[in-house]
Amino acid sequence: MGQIIQTKAQFGNKASLGEAHLETDFILFRGNFRLKIYFKDISSIKSNDGKLNISFPEGDVIFYLGEKTEVWADKIKNPKSVIDKLGVKPTSHVVVLGIVDKKFLGELSKRTKLVQKKLAKEIDFVFYSAESVKDLGKLPSLKTYLKKDGAIWVVSRKGKEATLKDTEVMTEAKKAGLVDNKVVGFSPTHTALKLVIPKNKRNT
Repeated sequence: MGQIIQTKAQFGNKASLGEAHLETDFILFRGNFRLKIYFKDISSIKSNDGKLNISFPEGDVIFYLGEKTEVWADKIKNPKSVIDKLGVKPTSHVVVLGIVDKKFLGELSKRTKLVQKKLAKEIDFVFYSAESVKDLGKLPSLKTYLKKDGAIWVVSRKGKEATLKDTEVMTEAKKAGLVDNKVVGFSPTHTALKLVIPKNKRNT
């Protein structure tokens, strides 16, 4: 769900046209060859004349990004924090249900003092830990506590330890009258999927 550019990439003695995806913590290129470069693995990044030069453990790659070169370079050099990606502001009213990640809770408490463990009306964000489809049965109830433009962030395990699929979350969200519009890498072990009330339903 990041930025996508049709571009050319040169990797060693290979060159290919394809799609470059700028995600929250990595670049993905799909063409005649495939590259996935995590920001944390980049040892050098330079931009000039519409070219983005990146060095990482597998070698050096050049992306021909034109006018987007400087924008991408800045986003890679200065990635947003998790709290920024989740959209939490100092004025946000937040409820945390079942999440015990100390790093997240620490960053959250620094960002806003309006954090609670019990549901109340007119909440900006509900961070909800879900391990199974059964847990998602609470979405209709959680929805009633949101501000019209509020959101539920469903936090679940990712990778081989995943107990929920994104498609399952999306299906249950739809049943609850919600739509998904963003995915964020919550932590090394968890992902977060943002669910909101559709704009055309916010006044009903």
